[in-house]
Amino acid sequence: MTITLGSRAASAGYRLAAFDQIGSTNAEAMARARGGERGPMWFVTTEQTAGRGRRQRVWVAPRGNLASSILEVMDVTPAVAATLGFAAGLSLEAALRAVSIEAALRAGGADSFRFALKWPNDVLAGGRKLTGILLEAEAVAGGLAVVVGIGTNVVAAPEGTPTPATSLHALGIQVSAEELFLSLSDAWVEFRGIWDNGRGFGQIRKLWLQQAAGLGEKVAITTGAATIEGIFDTIDDAGCLIVRTPEGKRVPVAAGEVYFGAAASARAS
Repeated sequence: MTITLGSRAASAGYRLAAFDQIGSTNAEAMARARGGERGPMWFVTTEQTAGRGRRQRVWVAPRGNLASSILEVMDVTPAVAATLGFAAGLSLEAALRAVSIEAALRAGGADSFRFALKWPNDVLAGGRKLTGILLEAEAVAGGLAVVVGIGTNVVAAPEGTPTPATSLHALGIQVSAEELFLSLSDAWVEFRGIWDNGRGFGQIRKLWLQQAAGLGEKVAITTGAATIEGIFDTIDDAGCLIVRTPEGKRVPVAAGEVYFGAAASARAS
């Protein structure tokens, strides 16, 4: 099956660069931006050999997984651009939900999977990491080049990750990377439009919280050598996670490793 844009994405003027194999879709997108590409343009492969995730972790997509990056040059600040990651999570959750329902119908069953959004940039299925999102930004002529990389475990999942991982096929959802991207590219048009260069983040925030993993539960966040414990209260207007501590303080956290429930208790002990 060929990698193609969804009809809504094509009609909205998005373009596509598809690769049989590539080192990193994010690196390719940013290199194109430095060379004058302004987007909006998708860079997609089903085999990525030198990708990376948050904190410079390796993100390799073996043949059959989906590695995709969207590039756009925008007139926004880096802080505003960072909130686009929440729209990306919503886009991916919607796409996963759509393809899982289609797969269930083909198999004669009913969709029973709920996908949850883990702050700041993962999608979980059954508490396991299914996807990761990496947002990068760099000043170029004409604005800020923003690249949102979205990697999804379609046929295989890595081992030894901080959050245990899974894949669509391990969940019994028999879809291809190409099918998922078709749905993702269309869902992106919807949620990118709502986000509207940050002006619609209030609505994105509301929608994201409806799908949030661990909301109202015990949380522990490691930020360097420190660990912040409490209850996951909400996310604020800048996208920071708000922890309500046992002392009743509401502490904003901009980055860190997040652990919920029993994992939070173990991390904090």
